[in-house]
Amino acid sequence: MNNLPYDVLSLGISWVSLAGKNDLDRPLWVGKKLHEALAIPKEQIAPFVANKAPGKSNGKCLRVEHLFANVPARRKFLKSQRSETRAAVQALTVLALARLDVSFQLVSDGRSLVTAPRVSAVADRIAALFGRQLAAQLLPVDYANGPISIRGFIQRPADAKSTGRKAYLFVNGRPFRDPFLIRAAENGYRATIPAGVRPTLFLAIGIPGDRVDVNVHPAKLEVRFRDKVFVERAVEEAVRDALRPLEAAGRMVGSYHDAASSNDQQFTGPVPDQRPAGPVHRADVGAYGALGLALDTTAASAGPYGRGFLQVFDTYILFETPGGVAIVDQHSAHERVLYERAMAELKAGGGAAQRLLLPLTIDLEPSELEAVEQNQEQLAAIGFEVEGFGGQSVVIHAVPNPHPRFDARRCFEELVADLAHGRLEGLNRLERFAATYACRAAIKAGQALDHGEIGDLLHRLFACELPPHDVHGRPSIVQLPLSELERRFGRV
Repeated sequence: MNNLPYDVLSLGISWVSLAGKNDLDRPLWVGKKLHEALAIPKEQIAPFVANKAPGKSNGKCLRVEHLFANVPARRKFLKSQRSETRAAVQALTVLALARLDVSFQLVSDGRSLVTAPRVSAVADRIAALFGRQLAAQLLPVDYANGPISIRGFIQRPADAKSTGRKAYLFVNGRPFRDPFLIRAAENGYRATIPAGVRPTLFLAIGIPGDRVDVNVHPAKLEVRFRDKVFVERAVEEAVRDALRPLEAAGRMVGSYHDAASSNDQQFTGPVPDQRPAGPVHRADVGAYGALGLALDTTAASAGPYGRGFLQVFDTYILFETPGGVAIVDQHSAHERVLYERAMAELKAGGGAAQRLLLPLTIDLEPSELEAVEQNQEQLAAIGFEVEGFGGQSVVIHAVPNPHPRFDARRCFEELVADLAHGRLEGLNRLERFAATYACRAAIKAGQALDHGEIGDLLHRLFACELPPHDVHGRPSIVQLPLSELERRFGRV
C-alpha cells in the first residue's frame, strides 16, 4: 500500500456503474478518447459507443438518450421533474467550479439553465454561474500555513444574508461536503455578522495527498483528513485573514472584476511541496503607510482639500485611499476598537479603571440586578467596580475611561439593561459582554470630534484585527471606488 500514489486527481468514475448496452434505447455518442478519460480499456467501451457522432468531429462529447426506456422500474425512484432538474443543475455547477478549462452548458426543454464558457479565473466562472452581483460581493482568500493552503472567495459581511447562502468546498481540485468546515469558516466571521446570517463561501484546500483520504464515500462527496482539527483551524484563520484588509469593507458600488484581478486563481492545481512554517497573511492593515494616509496634524489642518481626513454630519469620517474614498462610521469604528480592547482585558483578567471621587449610586430592576451579579467578574475586568448598596441599588466606585466624552452612568445603565434582556445572540458570553459594552461606551453619531480625536480613532481602528467591520454585522468602513467616481464624472 505504501507504493500507491496519494494524489488521486480523478473522481474515480467506475465503468461498471453504467447500465448495460441493452438498457439503453439508443447508443452513446462519444469521442474516441473517452476510454482515456474513464481509464478503462478501449475494447471494453467499444460495444457501448460509436466512434463518431453523426455530422460531428471527434471530441469528448457524451450523449445519452432514453436512459430508462428499457428499465421503467428505475424511473419510479425519480423525484419530480423540477427536483431532478435542480439536482442536475447543482451537479453541473460543482463540476463547472472545479474545471475552469472546460465549457459547460445545460439545456432543459429548450431553455439554457447553465452556461459557463471556458475561463481562466474563478471569479469569472462564479459570475457566469451566479451572476455579477454576487461576484462583486466576494473577497479573495489566499492563505498558507505549513502543508496546507486555502484559496478562494468569501462574501463580505455587509452583503451576507440569512438565506440564499452558497457554500462550495474543494480539496486538491475535488469537490466535497463537510459541515464542520463550513462551521469553521463561519467562526472566522465571528463578531462581524449577526446570528443567523450565512455568508457565501468558495474555498479550495490544497494539502498533500497522504493527509487526506478521498475514498470514504460511495459518491466521493466526503473526505477524511488525517488532522481534522488542524484543517478546521486553518479554514477559520483563512477567513479571518481575508476580513482584515481595507478591501473587506463594504462597497457602495463595484464590479466583480475587482475580485477577479485581486485573486486570479483556479480550484484545481498542484499542491505546493513546501509552505512557510507560519501563516501567511494577505496584507498588514495595521500600518497607515499601506493605506497611503497622511494623518498627522499638519495634513489634517489643511482641511478637506489636503490629504488628511474630514468629518461630515458629525458622524462620518472621510479620507483618501489609493483605490478611492473611504467613509468611516465613527460610532461603529469606535465600537470595534472598544470591543477588541474589552476582549483583551477580559482574557487578561482586567484593565485600567478610574476611581471616582464621588461614587455613583444607581437603582436597578430585579432582572438588571441579577445581570450585575452574573457578570460581576466581567464588569470588574473592563473597569466597573460595583457592589450592592441594599435593596435594588448598587454603588459604583470605579469606572473605565475609554474616551474623554464617556458617560459612565449612562453606559452602565444601558449595558446592564442589554445584558438583562439578552441582546447580541450568537456570541459566547465574553463576546456578548464585550460587544454590549463596546456599543454603549463608544462615541455616538452626531458628536463633533476635533482633528486629534479623529486621528487617534483612525490609528486605533487600523490597529484592530478586523477594522472594516463592527460587532453587529454592519460595516464600519464603506468604500467609494475611484473607478465609480471617474465613471460618474465621465472620465471613463
